[in-house]
Amino acid sequence: MNKLEFEIHKCALCYDAPCKKIYKNVDPERIIRALRLDNSKGASTFIQNNFLEKNDTSSAKCPCDVDIEYILKSVAKETKLEKNCEVDISTHICEIKLENPFLLSSSIVGSNYDKCKRALEAGWAGVVFKTICPFDIHEASPRFSVLKDWDNSFTGFKNIEQLSEHSLEEDCEILKKLKKEFPKKVIIASIMGRNEEEWEMISRKITETGCDAIELNFSCPNMELSGTGSDVGQDPETVKRYTEAARRGTSLPLIAKMTPNITDIKLPARAAKEGGANGISAINTIKSITNISFDTLVPEPDVNGKTSIGGYSGRAVKPIALKFVTELTTDEQLENMNISGIGGIYTYKDAIEFLLLGATNVQLTTAVMEYGYRIIDDLILGLKIFMQENGFKKTSDFIGISKKCVVDSDKMERDTILFPKFNYDKCVGCGRCFISCKDGGHSAIKFDSNIRKPVLDGSKCVGCHLCKLVCPNNAISTVEKRISKK
Repeated sequence: MNKLEFEIHKCALCYDAPCKKIYKNVDPERIIRALRLDNSKGASTFIQNNFLEKNDTSSAKCPCDVDIEYILKSVAKETKLEKNCEVDISTHICEIKLENPFLLSSSIVGSNYDKCKRALEAGWAGVVFKTICPFDIHEASPRFSVLKDWDNSFTGFKNIEQLSEHSLEEDCEILKKLKKEFPKKVIIASIMGRNEEEWEMISRKITETGCDAIELNFSCPNMELSGTGSDVGQDPETVKRYTEAARRGTSLPLIAKMTPNITDIKLPARAAKEGGANGISAINTIKSITNISFDTLVPEPDVNGKTSIGGYSGRAVKPIALKFVTELTTDEQLENMNISGIGGIYTYKDAIEFLLLGATNVQLTTAVMEYGYRIIDDLILGLKIFMQENGFKKTSDFIGISKKCVVDSDKMERDTILFPKFNYDKCVGCGRCFISCKDGGHSAIKFDSNIRKPVLDGSKCVGCHLCKLVCPNNAISTVEKRISKK
């Protein structure tokens, strides 16, 4: 990690950040937030030529002791980009137009009128309202636990939270009010029942609110009641029956939310389609146990000395979510089913990966829980810059173009080797590549402790690139020459 990265991650991203008062012509917090969300090019659009002109105040200090001037000078070196990119970032969910691809997923972040109102005003295209049900919900306290990185950011997040604690009637009134106040935003109700009668009844009542679509929660991992949540999503026959029941109650688009706690996600997805669903959202959270306290020996969250298996989300689940989304978007039997991507999305780059693999929109929760609704600014700006730089005029130009690159293992090309190439100007001589290759690879690197430089033994190298991945200074690249094994 270099000095710039270190300083960026020291920042707490304060509310009403005091550092805003330090400079007259630039907002350091906004720039650092963009950098934290992997949007360095977007950050450069906020730099002014005279950014070092300071305010006459001694009280405006950075509480995190961040070297702000170093960060600003580093960002100023970035190539300046136009902030307002002329591209069309609109997309759709089940043919309902979205002004941008970013929705709040069904959770605490979209659980009442005030929250949804603030999110929609901030720029989110829509909200999937927290799952509505006709039965009483009693939550535990505490209900969250996290795995953290060195900078205190979330690597993974566990929750044991269930559904909306409002009554069905209260939630319906909220949906009516939201749709009336935000007619151009997309309001989706997530619902759950215990039997066919309840699924049909709730769907009918939701339709009367005027919202745009209904998401069928077949995947919550935290339900007290058997026969609900992920129990349903693991049984294709039940998925079909409940989808059919919901369809009897509404003409609105139905989106079936899939569980990742299953071997083959395509089976319940196909069943949902047969039952009348128009789309699939995936994935819900992954069942997990996290963080056993070494003081109490109780896994977290510790609820009076007990815990339960809960749903895991956050950055750590993105590769799993991308795998499931790819299986859905490449399944011929699910052709024409709209896919909404969920799981580990923090940055615009994360979101674009889901779109490239065939999702037409994405849903977020954990990132919002950590950083707030304000992340929508960098999601939108980053997406616009990506499209501008790659010549895409509209989102449909690139949605799904990467899914063709994912093939079965037996179709992979296996007859060439790409050797690593060492950049000795950047190499610090740590020997990490040597250690990993010797003990975890194919012993294809020699290391002289006197000169402290790695040397490749081409007769042993298989081109696995473990050395490149462990290098702390990005001093290893891939040689262009391909060596055929034939």
